[in-house]
Amino acid sequence: MNEAERYMRMALEEARRAFDRGEVPVGAILVSRNRILARGHNLTETLMDVTAHAEMQAITAAASTLGGKYLQDCTLYVTLEPCVMCAGALGWAQLSELVYAAADEKRGYTRLAPQALHPKTKVTKGLLAEESVALLQEFFKNKRR
Repeated sequence: MNEAERYMRMALEEARRAFDRGEVPVGAILVSRNRILARGHNLTETLMDVTAHAEMQAITAAASTLGGKYLQDCTLYVTLEPCVMCAGALGWAQLSELVYAAADEKRGYTRLAPQALHPKTKVTKGLLAEESVALLQEFFKNKRR
C-alpha cells in the first residue's frame, strides 16, 4: 500500500466515525511531509452548524497545529469531493495538494466552481472511490428507511 492509499484509508476511518454519529460519512486527513496535522469528519448535525464539514474541521485543526493559516506543503485526503465552501477555504489556505475519493456530481466544486482552489493546488481524484461511494450509499439507504 502506498502513502496516498494509507492516508485515504485513514480518511475513510474518519468517515466511518461520522457514519456512527449519524453524520453524512465524509472524512479528511491533512498531512505535511508525512506528518498528520489534522483529522476531521462531518459534524454538521452534532454541532448544528452547516459549515462543520470534514474539510473545515481539518483546516481549522491544522492551522492551529501549524500556528498559521496557510497550508502550503500540505495534502488533504478527503473521501468526497469538496463542496464550493470547502474548496474556497482550501483555496484561501493555499493548499498544495488535494486528493479526493468520490466525485460529488450534485454539489462538488468541479461542477459549481471549478476555479475555487488555489491555481497551484494539485488535484488527484478517484483514490478508493468505490469504498467511499459504498459508505455514502449505505448511509443514505439507512436514512430512507
